[in-house]
Amino acid sequence: MTDRANLVPIGGIRTPVEGRHHLLSVLVENRAGVLARVALLFSRRGYNIYSLAVAPTDDERFSRLTMVVDVETATLEQITKQLHKLINVIKISEVDPNQAVEYECMLATVTAEGHNRAKVMELVELYDGEIVDVGVDLLTLMFALPPGRLDDVEAFLAEFGLVELQRTGRIALGKLPKPVRRTKRGKVS
Repeated sequence: MTDRANLVPIGGIRTPVEGRHHLLSVLVENRAGVLARVALLFSRRGYNIYSLAVAPTDDERFSRLTMVVDVETATLEQITKQLHKLINVIKISEVDPNQAVEYECMLATVTAEGHNRAKVMELVELYDGEIVDVGVDLLTLMFALPPGRLDDVEAFLAEFGLVELQRTGRIALGKLPKPVRRTKRGKVS
């Protein structure tokens, strides 16, 4: 089954199917070849990775892989068991999207001729984006937003004429606990 079949169109953009895609945060040793071993594991087992973002953590000994995995190709339990077998994997956590802050970055070059240029710039301002490069009839834009909002921006930009587009893949951290608010009578609200 192709990636195209695994996605549902929303506003002309293809997004992950709810329930089939799970977000995993995988803490690994920051060593050469670890990402290759993870990719090889997924390839050998026929598991599909919908999105993957990797970067070092605040501790230079570790990196965090944030991956959106397709559980139609394998159960989440199978995927995590196989990942745990890799020696460089320290910890695997499933991230509940309802209890997480998720973002993705996108760079897009769009056609911005004449009167459309002002409309593109208005869209950039509306979605807190940034113009990072300017050409005669083109603009390169950058956005960092939750994935669903980024899908919306991509749909709008397609109307102007997308020349090139690159998205990073999701990154996510669990939401922080909020203080409990008490009423005057000492009850929790």
